[in-house]
Amino acid sequence: MTAPLRVALPDEKATAALGERIAEVLRAGDVVALSGGLGAGKTTLARAIIAALGHAGEVPSPTFAIIQTYDPPGVALPLVHADFYRLEDVGEVEELGLDDYRDGAALIAEWPEQAGGFAHEANCLSIRLETADDGRLAIVEPGEGWLNRLP
Repeated sequence: MTAPLRVALPDEKATAALGERIAEVLRAGDVVALSGGLGAGKTTLARAIIAALGHAGEVPSPTFAIIQTYDPPGVALPLVHADFYRLEDVGEVEELGLDDYRDGAALIAEWPEQAGGFAHEANCLSIRLETADDGRLAIVEPGEGWLNRLP
């Protein structure tokens, strides 16, 4: 097991750079699990990844819709952006049909713990965002399928 990577995110430019690094190596079947408290920057990082994949329009937070999809040619690969904050029970994930959405797509999951978590999946990149004195801090833990992919 590798030690978590700690990435300082003092501003939006740094967050965008991390999003670009992730987007460059993101593949169908991957999960980017974003956790952290309210206002920690989960949606900001998700938007940075989606923009780096080529999406030029607005990226609404899926807090109320729960699942938002993006498809080529608007993005480099099929993508599901999910925000599980409002789920009250892990069983609701199955009701949403998440597995169908994920088929052939990458998943960006905000509040992954509300959906039962994804860290057990080999292709999960877990990122915990925390507020820090000078902005935010991303604590990045790659699953086996992510080892040696992030520069």
